[in-house]
Amino acid sequence: MESKPGPRQAVGPEHELESPLPANGHGHPAPREHEYEGIPPDVAPGPTSPWKRAVDVGACGTAVAILWPVFASAALLIKLDSHGPALVRQKRVGLNGRQFDFFKFRTMYHHQTKQDLGDRLPVGDLRTRLLSPKGRPRHATTIGWALRQTTIDELPQLLNVIKGDMSVVGPRPDIPEIVAHWPPAFRQRHLVRPGMTGLAQVNGRSDITHYQKVKYDIAYVRNHPISRDLGILWKTLSLVASKKGAR
Repeated sequence: MESKPGPRQAVGPEHELESPLPANGHGHPAPREHEYEGIPPDVAPGPTSPWKRAVDVGACGTAVAILWPVFASAALLIKLDSHGPALVRQKRVGLNGRQFDFFKFRTMYHHQTKQDLGDRLPVGDLRTRLLSPKGRPRHATTIGWALRQTTIDELPQLLNVIKGDMSVVGPRPDIPEIVAHWPPAFRQRHLVRPGMTGLAQVNGRSDITHYQKVKYDIAYVRNHPISRDLGILWKTLSLVASKKGAR
């Protein structure tokens, strides 16, 4: 069953980075883990519908068949805009803490895809640190920025869903370097399969803090019926059209 805990070695010390900021970035100590209200250490995951996997595969297979011209056009524009591959693979942390290859269109200049990592690490007080800085990333290409704002850069994750690494709806998967900085209780968001969109995305996207994001994710872990997934998908369509929080 999807919600059973498994090995967590994927986010062990070998993936940890030195924190580039002292405490919360302003010289103040970070709060202790128990001070993150609403994120207990013993979350009980709710049941996952047996139909969810079938819906995921059917919906994403249909989407790929319909959207292949968009895939092809995006890949061509990326290649014409800057040197490097059109599609990139990144290690992300998924169900039960296992890593998988995460697909997306390249939006940064080649060999500079991790230059903004220090701006996104969850260090210090996670109740105040935003998921990512506002504005255009420093190393985003012209086409890459347009793809980010329209969320087209995320379309290759349809393949991740078909493969079984992800679901359409679930907590967004993060890179190991970010997960390594989280308090252990935050990693309970890995008790369900990660998603292309989720409860945190429709409640602020990149404009919320790390704490708010994980709190929404834990709420989803506790209760994720198909009806909730459909509601999140409907809100996602409106969010993508508005471009709010896209970066």
